Amino acid sequence: MKRTLSLILTAVMLVSLLAGCGGKKPAAEPDSPQTAEPAGTAGSAAQTESPRRANNEITVGISQDLDNSLDPHTMVAAGTKEVLFNVFEGLVKPTSDGDLVPAVAESYTLSDDLTSYTFKLRSGVKFHNGQDVTMDDVLYSLKRCRDEGYVPALAGADFSGEGDTLTITLPSPNNEFLAYLTCAIIPADYSEQATAPVGTGPFHFVSRQAQQNVVLERFDDYWGDKAKLDRVTYLIYENPEALVLALKGGAVDLYAHLSVATISQLDAEFTILEGAMNLVQAVYLNHSYAPLSDVRVRQALCYAFDRQELFDLTAGGRGWPLGSSIYPAFKKYFREDLINLYPHNVERAKALLAEAGYPNGFDLTIKVPSNYGVHVDAGQVAAEQFRAVGINVTVEPVEWTTWVEDVYKGRNFEATICGFDASTMTARAMLERFTTGNSKNFINYSSSDYDAAFADAQSAKSDDVQTRAYLEMEGILANDAANVYIQDLVDFVAMRKGLTGYHFYPIYVMDMSTVHYE
Repeated sequence: MKRTLSLILTAVMLVSLLAGCGGKKPAAEPDSPQTAEPAGTAGSAAQTESPRRANNEITVGISQDLDNSLDPHTMVAAGTKEVLFNVFEGLVKPTSDGDLVPAVAESYTLSDDLTSYTFKLRSGVKFHNGQDVTMDDVLYSLKRCRDEGYVPALAGADFSGEGDTLTITLPSPNNEFLAYLTCAIIPADYSEQATAPVGTGPFHFVSRQAQQNVVLERFDDYWGDKAKLDRVTYLIYENPEALVLALKGGAVDLYAHLSVATISQLDAEFTILEGAMNLVQAVYLNHSYAPLSDVRVRQALCYAFDRQELFDLTAGGRGWPLGSSIYPAFKKYFREDLINLYPHNVERAKALLAEAGYPNGFDLTIKVPSNYGVHVDAGQVAAEQFRAVGINVTVEPVEWTTWVEDVYKGRNFEATICGFDASTMTARAMLERFTTGNSKNFINYSSSDYDAAFADAQSAKSDDVQTRAYLEMEGILANDAANVYIQDLVDFVAMRKGLTGYHFYPIYVMDMSTVHYE
């Protein structure tokens, strides 16, 4: 079967690139995934002056259009968050080291019992429309996220402000709460966020042409270190062949989330950086589809899947294997012991299928977003491996917008392959989606034990107790074979020679404020 898969993937990889909601990672331990290190280049070439360099601007390729709405509180796609990270900030913001530092707030203090957070707002912070950030704007932003349910972790919080002092009172202790105060601070009296977003970040929004481009420019009144580039234009390439031509032809200066197949086609004009994608790629299973509602069937799929073969065929052996819905950058929450819970075992898979009443298998359609080659590749591998245990698999590539509407929002699928990121560096951000009835629980998973463990995590009065509850939740997902977990992903970034300053983050963002010409 390996020869068959190799032939299939050779054809697939000629027309595929790495995903914005997926990617690939080195087999080594992810000790410092936030630091961009050169992974090798095709050689060296003299840097020539170009109009973009002369104008201190660059073009960045992205593989999908942004959400229809650019409102930071309602955006859904990781690719949208990745771009708008440059436009919006919260009271605090993440660093490439995974720390949280003051942003719109100048400083903060926490009560000993972790029920009261006091912030001093930074003076002189301006919105991109020239208005000063006021306490009214901060209260509006936080209450909107709380009252509309955009940030569930804010539920029950009380906000009050006097002068430049903001006090947040919680109904119970919460040692994760600070991470959720990265939610964007936006003007209270502005109603055009969906089409012309206004924030406080190092870049301001200029324009957008749907399915074509997004343009940002440096915000010269930014309160902190100014962006080094004057202008960044994001060009959308959903067609992987067009992307390669754009890179080689000079139309694109920087592109993240590339595949091994794509970077092998680039020449000495590019430096290739290798870091962490920080996503959970899996075969996500819809538990409302009759065969997949049986845990034995889901476990059979886990035994049928050979993760290492996927790594070998698609990424030169690279890949950080996962056994549940937390990736390695989370460190204390990452359960390495779950990785080999289901070792590749065809006979065990067949026996479980027979026990569940499917001795001859069943039909299964795996929908994959067609613009993300890493998921298309994984779909081809999974299909062949599942067929080997008698399951009749069809891989159905769909356009990204269709995937979002039909699969993610509409839950009209049997299985799909994609990657999910964390909006904040909290275990809650990764695990809450699988609680019963959660609006993001698109796989329709339900477990009373899982829900109880989540409740324990939220009511925990110490970090140790909370951590144990989250670790238990990961184990429940794994033992229930909620999904077929694959990998966290290597992120290959191609950067045109002469550019430097790109940093990887432990969350899915692309910080353009530090990128500059040498």
